[in-house]
Amino acid sequence: MNTKTPECWASDPQARGLRIEISPESSLLLPFDQFAFAELKSEGKQQHLRLLFATHEVSIRGHSLRRIETAMQRMELSFLMALPCNQRALVPDGQPAVLRIAVTATDSPSKTMDKADGAS
Repeated sequence: MNTKTPECWASDPQARGLRIEISPESSLLLPFDQFAFAELKSEGKQQHLRLLFATHEVSIRGHSLRRIETAMQRMELSFLMALPCNQRALVPDGQPAVLRIAVTATDSPSKTMDKADGAS
């Protein structure tokens, strides 16, 4: 039996960029030197964290996202992915849980990559 808590994010003080897993077949690596700003908003029970890079905007929805924002502030956020629906209940209260990630190329607003597990 696996008792390890599912992880939807990771930090690494040596990271030089953020890897976003959009799907098992697709990921995106955004370098920290292109990071412009982050914005965190509470929307009812969920939070919305927006990360803007020179070439892409990353929209993250979930719970307890402040720790992810802080890791990005320190430029230590190394990995993000949306949790599968069947693992969300395993995340302890107060721990970050990424429910949905949408990535949009800033030069093409119609080109959006969206990942919310449980949806196709």
